[in-house]
Amino acid sequence: MIRLLKKLVVGRKNGFRQSIIRKVFTSQDESTSFESKVPQPEESTGVAYGGSQKMEPPKDVTPPDGFEVVLHQEALKPGEVTEVIIAGRTIAVVNVAGKFYALSNSCPHADGPLSEGYLEGHTLTCPYHGWGFDIRTGKCQTNPDFPIATYEAQVTGDAVCVLMRSKADAIF
Repeated sequence: MIRLLKKLVVGRKNGFRQSIIRKVFTSQDESTSFESKVPQPEESTGVAYGGSQKMEPPKDVTPPDGFEVVLHQEALKPGEVTEVIIAGRTIAVVNVAGKFYALSNSCPHADGPLSEGYLEGHTLTCPYHGWGFDIRTGKCQTNPDFPIATYEAQVTGDAVCVLMRSKADAIF
């Protein structure tokens, strides 16, 4: 229980909450900062987002118009989920059997970080209260009135690229 509480408050070692904690408390004296009192993860310089395989996104790939390179294709193994930040949006990137999906990382119920949730087939379940979302459509299986945004994801070369406009925006 304490481990879960710590994860909810402090976040994953390379997650969004940890990056905020590092940014907020780096200007303070080491001995008085929040960061000095909480066990910190090992620093890994030059490492970008990924699942179990931390790798920098390829820099030699030119993404299609409107897309952003977010991951190296090998950084996220099948069945893994990770969080990326693109243009100020936190997005969960999912690999299901070698096909990549991208969707909003925030559960509409309580802003739970979906990238820290549970993936079964094409359903990503929020770690906070168990709301399930279809990663292909963004439809909430728990409460259909609360879908989340999905984004087109494609592999270009060794890079996973995400379109910076949600599929719902493309309709209008």
